[in-house]
Amino acid sequence: MKKHLLAFAVAAVAAGSAFAQAGDTLAKIKSSGSITLGVRESSGLGYTLGNGKYVGFHTEMAEHIVGDLQKQLGLSKLDIKYQPVTSQNRVPLVQNGTVDLECGSTTNNQSRQKDAAFAFTTYVEEVRIAVKANSGITGIKDLNGKTIVTTTGTTSVQTLRKNKRADGLTFKEVMGKDHADSFLMLESGRADAFIMDGSILAANISKSKAPADYKVVGEVLSVEPIACMLRKDDAAFKKAVDDSIVRQIKDGSLEKLYDKWFMQPIPPNNVKVGLPLSAATKDAWANPNDKPMEAYEVK
Repeated sequence: MKKHLLAFAVAAVAAGSAFAQAGDTLAKIKSSGSITLGVRESSGLGYTLGNGKYVGFHTEMAEHIVGDLQKQLGLSKLDIKYQPVTSQNRVPLVQNGTVDLECGSTTNNQSRQKDAAFAFTTYVEEVRIAVKANSGITGIKDLNGKTIVTTTGTTSVQTLRKNKRADGLTFKEVMGKDHADSFLMLESGRADAFIMDGSILAANISKSKAPADYKVVGEVLSVEPIACMLRKDDAAFKKAVDDSIVRQIKDGSLEKLYDKWFMQPIPPNNVKVGLPLSAATKDAWANPNDKPMEAYEVK
């Protein structure tokens, strides 16, 4: 009987520690000596240069967070594993433990807060409309009868439909499998407008064959706080991530990083995105918070 009890106790301890690790990302990182970052392949805040190299404002910010975590945990080395995520799989990959910290271009909203937690807002996005410069489209009212592309797993077209200026408009909706695919539909004429986060539009335009052929037009469709996503109910890990973000804001390094990725020429084409730091993002940095988009109001 004692043997059985001992075996049961050992199994219970093992199961307990596995459960604790699932909810204790810092312990998981410390014991494994590695952290898995969720990164994007064609977003305005993070993208790939190929050959497993991931870059961009949010990607490099996440690497700085990892540096702070390494110091906090007293590790001489902390390996970073990069896991590309899409709009569709990013939440499940955080939930199931594949990704420890997702710093792509994810909007913090009430619906996603049921499934994941969010760090402090590090970028406030404005959803806009990209068109060919010669299209004659200047805003929402000109989209009637047009074909609009957005990316599968994003909320941009729902945002347009909810906009009171879109009342009475009819348009055809097509979906790109990722942001690069959506932009290709605009580029090839299969879509008249690409509705998406302004940073994603600006980045895809800057990387295109003829950036001057495109422009971002019209009204701001929605204001969306973008933040790194992590597992729910892991207060210690969230605090460590938030503390690093506050440190990067206070010492000015986050603003320098923004300047590097949005106001200077960037790879692969050495072209400048040219998206100045917005008042909304500056305000989020001045008052660090993890409020969902529903707390923001589109003026």
